[in-house]
Amino acid sequence: MAAKAPVAPLKNDFQLSAYDYHLPEENIAQHPVDRRDQSRLLVLDCPADTIAHRRFADITELLMPGDLLVANNTRVFPARLFGVKESGGKVEILLLHYPEARAASGKSDFQNTAEALVLLKSSKRPRPGSRLLFGEDLQATVLELFPDGKVRLALHFSLPTGQHLADLLARLGQMPLPPYIKRPAGTTGEDFERYQTRFAVHTGSVAAPTAGLHFSDELLATIRERGVTQATVTLHVGYGTFAPVRCDNIHEHRIHAEFAEVPLETAEAVNRTRREGGRIWAVGTTTTRTLEFCADEQGRLKPFQGACDLFIVPGYRFRVVDNLITNFHLPQSSLLFLVSALAGRERILAAYARAVEMGYRFYSYGDAMAILTRPR
Repeated sequence: MAAKAPVAPLKNDFQLSAYDYHLPEENIAQHPVDRRDQSRLLVLDCPADTIAHRRFADITELLMPGDLLVANNTRVFPARLFGVKESGGKVEILLLHYPEARAASGKSDFQNTAEALVLLKSSKRPRPGSRLLFGEDLQATVLELFPDGKVRLALHFSLPTGQHLADLLARLGQMPLPPYIKRPAGTTGEDFERYQTRFAVHTGSVAAPTAGLHFSDELLATIRERGVTQATVTLHVGYGTFAPVRCDNIHEHRIHAEFAEVPLETAEAVNRTRREGGRIWAVGTTTTRTLEFCADEQGRLKPFQGACDLFIVPGYRFRVVDNLITNFHLPQSSLLFLVSALAGRERILAAYARAVEMGYRFYSYGDAMAILTRPR
């Protein structure tokens, strides 16, 4: 199947200011709906230029036998830690990637060490060489301060027999909810369960691939029963995905590379589906970026493991993805650029305006969109 022609970019499509929209604060979801698959679903049919309003469980009526549903199987880890400096002052860090542990060398009170790049909050920035305390089993040494506010730390920790760093972070850390979700008392048990997709397997993300949050086990079973194949890729979502865009010309923005993997079985499923005329449904922008990054000019996939730095803006020619399931994205964000590349910026902003008017819930715990470029 030939790749689709790109949506022709408009005059203002590369100006950051053209991706702004008004969102009342009450439209920002603070908690998930009671059941994953009962969030609302705005269906944007691009060829027909129509909008329909459904429940997410109705996605089964849009999927057809022979389609392929591809999701991101990354797992979010509790990346936010609260501690104190040696002086006693409070400190908060957000790990920007999952630290790779190794055995400590030399004389140390801790069995393991790891380096990590973090965002750090404190009343006064700690100096290189100072120590941060997060509990008896976890401390850190400040190695380097960067002008952009990031800090490089050496983590020192001990683990009981049979446990891993993920277990220690689960005990001491909090889920890295975005700042627009207010949790003055810290993240809750609900967040630990609901800010994780049912696809989650491989630990490594500092943010959830939120389109996947709408799928329940029951809904996935129903989708399989309809003859829709399911497959997964991995993209560990890093801070760079959500870093503010500060360039007036969005082409000048540089997206950070993130680890991605396409297993052999997924590459084969995509290629087979396309040969047989089925549609490729991507669950989320991270899945979209991974599939498109790993495709050749004809849209064929090969297994891949490595860094993905694909930045999709209007004018991009999609090679693999036909339909996209996604959440509503922040103004002036790289994710808004991506969905605009698929559907057209003006069509997306019109759909967002309609969603605001209809009281849809926005962002991570909010409602969903299905963007269709191949409705049938």
